[in-house]
Amino acid sequence: MNPFKRLPGYGPKTAAGMERQIWRRLPAVFFWGSLLPLLFVGLRRWLAEPGASDAHSLLLGEYIAYGLVAMHWALTLTLAMGCLIVMVMKGPGFVADAYPPADRDTPFLDLGPPPEEEANQTASPPT
Repeated sequence: MNPFKRLPGYGPKTAAGMERQIWRRLPAVFFWGSLLPLLFVGLRRWLAEPGASDAHSLLLGEYIAYGLVAMHWALTLTLAMGCLIVMVMKGPGFVADAYPPADRDTPFLDLGPPPEEEANQTASPPT
């Protein structure tokens, strides 16, 4: 049994768009967006004069850089999930497995007319 049986006639009808371009650039964006704030912190630590008066400013800069890196990771992950969703939605259609409802003995197609139509048919006199 092939779990990924494609529907005939439902192949990719749209060309790859901006999501593929973004997807290819994500590793570089993730790397450089994480590295630049941390390089800033390292450079600032390296150039700082040893003293207690500057320690608060250095610590505040570190916290800001760590916050920027965390926000950048969250935004990059969100962008990656959006790209994946668009790529999956543009992909081919697949056949779904039949899943009969547990509370019914017969499928919906074998049920007959709805109860409202049966009541209307019995209530109206034949002409």
